[in-house]
Amino acid sequence: MKLAVVGGGSTYTPELIDGLARLRDALPLEELVLIDPAADRLELIGCLAQRIFAKQGHPGKVSWTSDLDAGVDGAAAVLLQLRVGGQAARNEDETWPLECGCVGQKTTGAGGLAKALRTVPVVLDIAERVRRRNPDAWIVDFTNPVGIVTRALLTAAHRAVGLRNVAIGFQHKFGKLLDVAPEQVYLDHVGLNHLTWDRGACASAARRVRTCCPG
Repeated sequence: MKLAVVGGGSTYTPELIDGLARLRDALPLEELVLIDPAADRLELIGCLAQRIFAKQGHPGKVSWTSDLDAGVDGAAAVLLQLRVGGQAARNEDETWPLECGCVGQKTTGAGGLAKALRTVPVVLDIAERVRRRNPDAWIVDFTNPVGIVTRALLTAAHRAVGLRNVAIGFQHKFGKLLDVAPEQVYLDHVGLNHLTWDRGACASAARRVRTCCPG
């Protein structure tokens, strides 16, 4: 399977690569392509990704390119982790709402809406280019605000899923509290990314609930 990562030059990419390398048996990748317009950062992260794969004994090929169409060609899935406007835009999203007495946050409130307005058109353009080359490819959205961006993708009839790590983080925390493996924890998790609640958590063995912690 070929996986393409749009925004592959991100500082978040090494953590993603490490996870993919450790999951080599559960998620066999033949090819991983990192795509980013920032060629200098892309080469740095690409070389690091190759070393991580080699360290973990992953047999997959790692490459990188600034050409979106070439990078996504033949990919079974395309993961999006981009930030339109870079860190400068994030700084604005998290500061100017404070002047109005509002929460300064990059995914919720006024700043999150500003980010969504910048991001959704770019994501939809990328998804459409992917669809023209690979009609059966999945779009995996890791780009915030995940709820809004994923909804836009689904509304445009793309094969898309949203992905963030908040829920699994709570799954691990409740696993420690309940003294069970994280995969045995079932959460009643609601809300949008960075504005979420867990209304309850149950630990089960063989899908039979044996411990509950109501929220």
